[in-house]
Amino acid sequence: MARLVDATPDDALGRPTPCSEYTVADLLDHIAGSTLAFTAAARKDPPEGGPSGDGARLPADWRTRIPRQLEELVDAWREPGAWTGTTAAGGVELPGEVAGVVALDELVIHGWDLAKAIGQPAGYDGPGLDAVLGMVQQFRDSGVEGLFGPEVPVPANGPPLDRILGLAGRDPEWQPPTAASPP
Repeated sequence: MARLVDATPDDALGRPTPCSEYTVADLLDHIAGSTLAFTAAARKDPPEGGPSGDGARLPADWRTRIPRQLEELVDAWREPGAWTGTTAAGGVELPGEVAGVVALDELVIHGWDLAKAIGQPAGYDGPGLDAVLGMVQQFRDSGVEGLFGPEVPVPANGPPLDRILGLAGRDPEWQPPTAASPP
């Protein structure tokens, strides 16, 4: 994610993302807020409310702040106590181990969103992907259709990231809109 933040050109902030409600600036603001919320959740000191998604609130130092916050997030979840007991994120109380998977889900899906929006390679096959897939499947099995929109059908034997994206309401084939060609 930090690599993607660094690769985001200033002129991309107004671009659309796979998250239809967010521009790149909105998404970056949401990522910044999510890193704070889930770091606090790991430390069992959650703030009130949840992260915003308003590009107008994106701090001027976002390019250095977000990577620093990502490092703090990782460090917080390396502590064994982060995964135990109860915590909260976004105003929702949940077990520590669930909060950790939700934090990873945020990074995986929104990292993919950012990569697609800025034209960077959009993939993740690192640790925790099976846990994220299991979590989004649990949401679907409990009647929640997509975490971020209606489920998008993908092949059952597709790559885990594609299945996560589809279950969460993202089209793995999403591409940024192109400007109409002049007549």
